[in-house]
Amino acid sequence: EVQLQASGGGLVETGGSLRLSCAASGFTYDFWAIVWFRQAPGKEREAVSCISKSDGSIYYADSVKDRFTISNDNAKNTVNTVHLQMSNLKPEDTAVYYCAAYKPDRVPTCAASIYASDFGFWGQGTLVTVSS
Repeated sequence: EVQLQASGGGLVETGGSLRLSCAASGFTYDFWAIVWFRQAPGKEREAVSCISKSDGSIYYADSVKDRFTISNDNAKNTVNTVHLQMSNLKPEDTAVYYCAAYKPDRVPTCAASIYASDFGFWGQGTLVTVSS
Protein backbone atom coordinates (compact mmCIF):
# COMPACT_ATOMS: atom_id res chain seq x y z
CA GLU A 1 0.00 0.00 0.00
CA VAL A 2 1.38 3.38 -1.00
CA GLN A 3 1.59 5.86 1.83
CA LEU A 4 2.41 9.55 1.59
CA GLN A 5 3.34 11.87 4.42
CA ALA A 6 3.52 15.59 3.68
CA SER A 7 5.27 18.17 5.84
CA GLY A 8 6.88 21.57 5.76
CA GLY A 9 4.10 24.12 5.51
CA GLY A 10 3.96 27.29 7.54
CA LEU A 11 3.66 31.05 7.57
CA VAL A 12 6.10 33.11 5.55
CA GLU A 13 6.30 36.68 4.31
CA THR A 14 6.10 37.65 0.66
CA GLY A 15 9.40 36.88 -1.03
CA GLY A 16 10.26 34.20 1.48
CA SER A 17 10.97 30.50 1.00
CA LEU A 18 9.64 27.20 2.26
CA ARG A 19 10.43 23.58 1.51
CA LEU A 20 7.68 21.00 1.45
CA SER A 21 8.50 17.31 1.75
CA CYS A 22 6.50 14.23 0.83
CA ALA A 23 7.78 10.93 2.23
CA ALA A 24 6.48 8.19 -0.04
CA SER A 25 6.63 4.47 0.68
CA GLY A 26 5.05 1.32 -0.69
CA PHE A 27 6.10 1.60 -4.34
CA THR A 28 6.98 -1.83 -5.67
CA TYR A 29 9.28 -0.66 -8.42
CA ASP A 30 10.55 2.70 -9.68
CA PHE A 31 7.25 3.07 -11.50
CA TRP A 32 5.75 6.12 -9.90
CA ALA A 33 5.24 9.85 -10.08
CA ILE A 34 4.46 12.29 -7.32
CA VAL A 35 2.46 15.44 -7.90
CA TRP A 36 2.06 18.41 -5.61
CA PHE A 37 -1.43 19.87 -5.79
CA ARG A 38 -2.69 22.93 -3.99
CA GLN A 39 -6.12 24.22 -3.14
CA ALA A 40 -6.87 27.74 -2.06
CA PRO A 41 -10.16 28.68 -0.37
CA GLY A 42 -12.97 28.82 -2.91
CA LYS A 43 -10.77 27.54 -5.73
CA GLU A 44 -10.33 24.23 -7.46
CA ARG A 45 -7.42 21.96 -6.70
CA GLU A 46 -4.60 22.55 -9.17
CA ALA A 47 -1.45 20.65 -10.02
CA VAL A 48 1.60 22.69 -9.13
CA SER A 49 4.51 20.38 -9.89
CA CYS A 50 5.22 16.77 -10.75
CA ILE A 51 8.22 14.46 -10.82
CA SER A 52 8.25 11.01 -12.42
CA LYS A 53 10.66 8.30 -11.43
CA SER A 54 9.32 6.21 -14.31
CA ASP A 55 10.30 8.41 -17.23
CA GLY A 56 12.18 11.30 -15.65
CA SER A 57 9.61 13.88 -16.66
CA ILE A 58 9.04 17.00 -14.58
CA TYR A 59 6.20 19.51 -14.71
CA TYR A 60 5.66 22.97 -13.30
CA ALA A 61 2.53 25.07 -13.57
CA ASP A 62 3.18 28.38 -15.30
CA SER A 63 2.35 30.23 -12.10
CA VAL A 64 5.30 28.67 -10.25
CA LYS A 65 7.93 28.24 -12.97
CA ASP A 66 11.30 29.71 -12.03
CA ARG A 67 10.20 29.92 -8.39
CA PHE A 68 9.54 26.31 -7.38
CA THR A 69 11.88 23.34 -7.76
CA ILE A 70 10.86 19.71 -7.33
CA SER A 71 13.37 16.98 -6.50
CA ASN A 72 13.53 13.40 -5.29
CA ASP A 73 15.70 12.07 -2.49
CA ASN A 74 15.82 8.31 -2.16
CA ALA A 75 18.66 8.10 0.32
CA LYS A 76 16.49 5.71 2.33
CA ASN A 77 15.97 2.81 -0.03
CA THR A 78 12.38 2.05 0.89
CA VAL A 79 11.27 5.66 1.16
CA ASN A 80 11.40 8.27 -1.54
CA THR A 81 11.13 11.83 -0.34
CA VAL A 82 9.96 14.37 -2.86
CA HIS A 83 10.80 17.95 -1.98
CA LEU A 84 9.17 21.08 -3.31
CA GLN A 85 11.46 24.05 -2.76
CA MET A 86 9.38 27.19 -2.98
CA SER A 87 11.09 30.55 -3.36
CA ASN A 88 9.96 34.12 -3.91
CA LEU A 89 6.60 33.20 -2.46
CA LYS A 90 3.59 35.37 -3.21
CA PRO A 91 0.28 35.79 -1.36
CA GLU A 92 -1.43 33.93 -4.21
CA ASP A 93 0.62 30.85 -3.30
CA THR A 94 -1.38 30.60 -0.08
CA ALA A 95 -3.16 27.25 -0.11
CA VAL A 96 -3.26 23.78 1.36
CA TYR A 97 -0.67 21.71 -0.46
CA TYR A 98 -1.12 17.97 -1.03
CA CYS A 99 1.21 15.38 -2.48
CA ALA A 100 -0.35 12.55 -4.44
CA ALA A 101 0.57 9.39 -6.35
CA TYR A 102 -1.17 7.90 -9.36
CA LYS A 103 -3.66 5.06 -9.14
CA PRO A 104 -2.02 1.71 -10.02
CA ASP A 105 -3.73 1.52 -13.42
CA ARG A 106 -2.52 4.96 -14.56
CA VAL A 107 0.73 5.76 -16.34
CA PRO A 108 2.92 7.66 -13.86
CA THR A 109 4.17 10.45 -16.08
CA CYS A 110 4.38 14.21 -15.82
CA ALA A 111 4.44 14.58 -19.60
CA ALA A 112 0.67 14.45 -20.05
CA SER A 113 -2.23 16.41 -18.63
CA ILE A 114 -2.58 15.94 -14.90
CA TYR A 115 -6.02 15.33 -13.41
CA ALA A 116 -6.69 14.91 -9.70
CA SER A 117 -9.09 12.05 -10.51
CA ASP A 118 -6.13 9.94 -11.71
CA PHE A 119 -4.59 9.94 -8.24
CA GLY A 120 -5.52 7.33 -5.68
CA PHE A 121 -3.04 8.05 -2.92
CA TRP A 122 -2.92 11.35 -1.09
CA GLY A 123 -0.89 12.75 1.73
CA GLN A 124 -2.51 14.91 4.34
CA GLY A 125 -2.54 18.56 3.37
CA THR A 126 0.00 21.02 4.67
CA LEU A 127 -0.95 24.68 4.90
CA VAL A 128 1.21 27.36 3.32
CA THR A 129 0.34 30.93 4.20
CA VAL A 130 2.14 33.83 2.56
CA SER A 131 1.54 37.18 4.21
CA SER A 132 1.63 40.41 2.22
